[in-house]
Amino acid sequence: MTRRARSSRVVAAGALLALALAGCAVGQADAPPEDSAPTVATDDFVIDQDFPDPDVLAVGERFYAYATNGAGFNVQSAVSTDLESWQVQGSDALPALPDWALPGKTWAPDVSESSPGAYVMYFTAASKDPALQCIGVATATSPEGPFAPVGDGPVVCPPDQGGAIDPATFVDGDGTRYLLWKNDGNCCGLDTWLQVAELSVDGTALVGETTKLLMQDQAWEGNLIEAPTLLERDGVYVLLYSANDYGGDAYATGFATASSVRGPFTKAEGPLLTTELTGGRYLGPGGQDVVTAPSSDGAGSADMLVFHSWDSLYIQRGVNVVPLDWTDGVPSVQLSD
Repeated sequence: MTRRARSSRVVAAGALLALALAGCAVGQADAPPEDSAPTVATDDFVIDQDFPDPDVLAVGERFYAYATNGAGFNVQSAVSTDLESWQVQGSDALPALPDWALPGKTWAPDVSESSPGAYVMYFTAASKDPALQCIGVATATSPEGPFAPVGDGPVVCPPDQGGAIDPATFVDGDGTRYLLWKNDGNCCGLDTWLQVAELSVDGTALVGETTKLLMQDQAWEGNLIEAPTLLERDGVYVLLYSANDYGGDAYATGFATASSVRGPFTKAEGPLLTTELTGGRYLGPGGQDVVTAPSSDGAGSADMLVFHSWDSLYIQRGVNVVPLDWTDGVPSVQLSD
């Protein structure tokens, strides 16, 4: 069905996030006590409809969210001024697919601003030939779109690796732009690697070599990792990712750290966010992105983790937003009581 992808954005927006610093931290070592009763999924979504794999872009005082196909659209989108109240848009952000793509499987979009007034969308689509998932690129002059595909074929589609899904952009401190993705190896009994390559200035093509960063090698990850989100905090490059089967409680979010974009990355000893670590509050939390917004006290900025999780009936994946804290480049999730 669907996959994931995301990237970090910085924003100057109005006052928001009263939820920011309250609550308790959740990390790989912070599971609920064994004698505590599990909570029930809250179904308290900031976007309360099926809106999987949320990617968030901040432009001025507005936030734009993009998601996997649904509601009859190739790419769903929504707009907010505070990350809490969202208006889902009634139009398709990517109304036309490229000639190489089949309809009905447009997943995990990532949108970034390549230059002032120029926006680039990376998306996963089913390729006609080869019959694999591949990553395409589209451009627009507004974050609301419409985005129009560019190029004669996918920007990433390695047939010997099962294709590619889950694009995510990252801009380093020197301005160099990168694209990350996952080779879709679990489609064909292959390993799943998170990979990175430099992008052209306009963002429509890869330049230079591709580097493999991480693959599935921990028990909690099951047979795949995906949905890379790269950011830099406190001089540390932090690679968030999702792992395991997206269709249930096993889906979860992890992270790894490195001293450079191309690694080597070292994984944390356990996941960052799971169904169990949240006491069942978030079911299968993953498909994450990170957005930076003004803190609740107005004295600085705060990172927010945006992710999807299943509702209590496992019918749809809505969108959640929770504070993300840092200690020496190591993230932890803040959950309100």
